[in-house]
Amino acid sequence: MKIGKATVPRSSICTSDEHTIVVRGRDLSKELIGKVSFIDHFFLLLTGRPPTSGEAAVLNATLVAIAEHGLVPSVQAARMTFAAAPDAMQGAVAAGILGCGSVVLGSSETAGRMYVEIDAMVQAGTPLEAAALRVMQSWRAAGKAIPGYGHPLHKERDERVGALFHVARNAGTDLRFIAIAEAAEAQMPAVLKKDLKLNVSGAIPAVLLGAGFPVQALKGVPILARTAGLIAHLFEEINDPIGFALSYQATREAVYEGQVPAGFGAHR
Repeated sequence: MKIGKATVPRSSICTSDEHTIVVRGRDLSKELIGKVSFIDHFFLLLTGRPPTSGEAAVLNATLVAIAEHGLVPSVQAARMTFAAAPDAMQGAVAAGILGCGSVVLGSSETAGRMYVEIDAMVQAGTPLEAAALRVMQSWRAAGKAIPGYGHPLHKERDERVGALFHVARNAGTDLRFIAIAEAAEAQMPAVLKKDLKLNVSGAIPAVLLGAGFPVQALKGVPILARTAGLIAHLFEEINDPIGFALSYQATREAVYEGQVPAGFGAHR
């Protein structure tokens, strides 16, 4: 039984011979190295075309916005893993990235899919506010969370939201997904009975979708960005290790609620 339809492995991204490496139809050594930024290269790899200057500016801004936010769970996982296995930085980075899910880092993709669903209704003729409300209500009825809104620390709008929207407006990219994100924000009291504000995970798809970034690859942006932050934390861990301190603090604060055998703790 085959998984998927392909019987021959095919790719349009890269090929090579003994003289040349070709990336998306371009000679890597002659046309890309030293000629394009990493942002441009990433966009080319993903979409098959170079970004416009505005698209590159927006993508760059999102990567900067999400690369670092202190000792968040992904960073703690990476630093504790590195403390236990300092010979394998790649394993520590992987440990941090493995937590990219529906709650942390991965919610940008989910928010983007919600925005695309709202956009489809708008393109079909439904007014924006009504489309946002209808989609959000259907998500809640299906038991799904509304991604991209609310933050445990930033109770008002996350400042990164305004910064990203400012970049998008200056870049001249399509702003309709920003309008969708803000329309959904306005419907939060009606849907969740809470006035939750946009967070950076909601802002990222709002600007990237308008910059030609595919919704199916949105999760890759926080993964790529956070990888840079994790490498910085692991370099710091080499010179100023706190991985075992993080582990110790977790152990110190833990409360055991299970049963114990008779006499347990009597010799303390």
